[in-house]
This record gives sequence, C-alpha cells and structure tokens, in this order.
Amino acid sequence: MAKKGIPEWLNSSLWSSSPPPPIDDRHLRNPPTTSVSPPSPPIVERPPFTSSPSAISTAPAPSLPVRPPSKSEINDLQNGSGNDGAGTESPVASSVEDVSRKAQVVAELSKKVIDLKELRKIASQGLPDDAGIRSIVWKLLLGYLSPDRSLWSSELAKKRSQYKQFKEELLMNPSEVTRKMDKSKGGDSNDPKVESPGALSRSEITHEDHPLSLGTTSLWNNFFKDTEVLEQIDRDVMRTHPDMHFFSGDSAVAKSNQDALKNILTIFAKLNPGIRYVQGMNEILAPIFYIFKNDPDKGNAAYAESDAFFCFVELMSGFRDNFCQQLDNSVVGIRYTITRLSLLLKHHDEELWRHLEVTTKINPQFYAFRWITLLLTQEFNFVESLHIWDTLLSDPEGPQETLLRICCAMLILVRRRLLAGDFTSNLKLLQNYPPTNISHMLYVADKLRTK
Repeated sequence: MAKKGIPEWLNSSLWSSSPPPPIDDRHLRNPPTTSVSPPSPPIVERPPFTSSPSAISTAPAPSLPVRPPSKSEINDLQNGSGNDGAGTESPVASSVEDVSRKAQVVAELSKKVIDLKELRKIASQGLPDDAGIRSIVWKLLLGYLSPDRSLWSSELAKKRSQYKQFKEELLMNPSEVTRKMDKSKGGDSNDPKVESPGALSRSEITHEDHPLSLGTTSLWNNFFKDTEVLEQIDRDVMRTHPDMHFFSGDSAVAKSNQDALKNILTIFAKLNPGIRYVQGMNEILAPIFYIFKNDPDKGNAAYAESDAFFCFVELMSGFRDNFCQQLDNSVVGIRYTITRLSLLLKHHDEELWRHLEVTTKINPQFYAFRWITLLLTQEFNFVESLHIWDTLLSDPEGPQETLLRICCAMLILVRRRLLAGDFTSNLKLLQNYPPTNISHMLYVADKLRTK
C-alpha cells in the first residue's frame, strides 16, 4: 500500500528494481571542489546581455551530409561489432534501440525543413554518440541552426565571420589596438621619422592611450581591470576535466583546446559586462566545445570554437540570473530557483522533504547550488552528462524546468538512504551523488512533469 503523499508510480517494479551497473568510466568524473555550502557568485550587477550575441541565436551550423545507416551497419551494431562512438573518447555500447533512434534522427535531419517538435521528442530519449549527430542536433536545439537546411551555409559563414571579428576586436591588448587604428588611418610608412609601421611618437600618445592613465575611457585602464577576470578564466580552464586528455595535459591538442575555451569565455565576459565571468562557466562550456570539436566532419570541427561560443551564449541566456549575485534574493535569482526545487520535492514527496529540511535541517543550497549552476556536470561522469544534456536541451519548456525535475528525481532515487540518514550522512551523500541508472533517473524526472 502506497504511503500518503507518494505517487503510486513510485512503488512500481521499475522504481523498486536495482539500476544496472553504470558505464565503467568513472575516471572521467571531475571530483567536487566543495564539501560545504558553495559560495555565491562574485557578481555585483545584473547582466545586461548585449544584443550582439543574442541576435546570433538563429545562426546556422554545419551542412553535414547525413544518411540512414545501411543494413550492414545495423547488423554490425546489433551483433556488437560496429564501431559506435566515432569522434568520442568514451563510446557507449549500442543496442537495437540505439540503432532505431539513430535511424529516426538521421531521417529527421535529412528533411529539407526539420520538424523541431519531432526532433525534440527523439532527442529527449538520448542521442547516439556517432556520426556527428549530437553536434548537429544540439545546434538545432539551441537555435544556432535554422530548421531550414538551405540556410545553413550562408548563415554559418556569417556567424563564423562575426566571431572572427570579435576575436580581432576584443582579444587585442591596447598596443595592438593602437597599431591597428593607426594602420587603418593609412600611416605614412614612407616617412623616415617613423621607426616601424604602426609606431607612435611620444607626442602622438594621448593621455587616454597612456598605460598609467586612470581615465574611464582609457584602453589601458580597462585592460588592467580585466586582468583579474582573465586570470580567473585561465585558472578555471586549466582545471577543466583534469583526467581527460582532451582538456588537460601538455599536448598540443590539449593546449589548443584550452586556448579555445579561454577565448570563448573572455569574449563572453567582455560582451556581457554586467555578468562578465563567474567561476564554473568553464564547466558549462566544456561539453558543448567537446561535442563540436569531435565532429567527424573536419570542416565543422575546425570551427568548433566559434560555433561553441554562440551556442554557449544561447544556453547561458536561460541561466544568466543564477549567476548574478544582485538577483540572489529576487524571484529570478539562484536562491529562488533552489526554493522552487524544495517546493517541487514537497509537492511530490512531502515525507522526504520534511525529513531533509525539518528533521535533519539540511539547507538545499548546500547541495543544489552546484547541481543547478553547473547543470549537473559535476555530479556524473562526462558521458552521462551528455545524455542528461540531450534531455535538458530538448525540452520545449526550456532547460531550467527540466533541470529542476531531474534534481528532484535525484533526491527521490536515494530517498530510502536519505530517510535513514542524519545531517552528516545525507549531506555527504548529496554532495557526492552515487552512480545511478541515467535512463531510470530521466524516466522518474519525466514523471514529475506537471500535467
């Protein structure tokens, strides 16, 4: 007999069955960096997201030729001999269901005008890890690609060119900016008084161009103000998934990928002075860049940095208020978002909610702050995070609502251990969430959807 306040489906055979063993790649998990209440983001003002990045939300993406899998490929996958997981470091074993879903996705992507509603429905169950499918689908779900395939080439070229311009304008130091401006004015390179192209004589250097100037419009003064943010970006990027050779190490590939992450985060910070950069944004960017960089289409992979930038901007537009300290106590800030999670748990499982927040007095901020701000990238291994993100990005209600349901499902899945635990054991459990069946967790989260 079901307990009062607990939905009948929680007592189903699926709920009571033990989840299958997780993928054996826990070494990809980036260990949590906090064991106590995480600090609030160091931001003072609300992010006035500029129109430039936001306007790029309808940009295009790779015109990757897609085709349905052949009969021989399907047979190979069914027999376990196929080379699934192309372009990823941790391929997942295929199943007949995976093959069917792949055929559905490829068929949808092959249409002249893609039905986003149907694509979201398919993607919500998880995407296959091969043929660059996730790369294209994520770009579509984030609005970077138009559903009309005929627009991809022209729009993609425009957006990639725009990112190149961002790099040229925002990643230069004041000396480079001054030289470029002087060159654009047609500096008299034949004048023997000029020692080198772009060099300025002392009399030509204005007060605002001087490195010691404190003027609000001084290029150098603004450059030095950015230094602290740039140093934080550098530190965080170096700590991104330290056990993955793609992100970490001394190899040329790792260093190139680190530089790309730094460029994206730096440009984002400069285009959005109200939010700038907040610790942890690197963890949100990492999955996007990883997927795009590992696209089997080399032409698309070569532009992974620019494509990832615009998709990162789109994803952040739905979560920006969680990173703004000034909005912490507002109806859109991170504390209110955590309160909504608490209310969601109370609605679906009041017994568990009461034990956590009344009996053991665990403030949900102690564990949910990281869950929500980092979109669960630190609670599961990298491969599992990609599966979770398929569901996050595909929900028409938006990733925020889906994220809260998944967080609530995480609590429900370990309810028996939580109900038997005290403050210390429960906090330790929630700050180091145990391995679980991701498909089962997403099933429970979908059951929590408000009808």
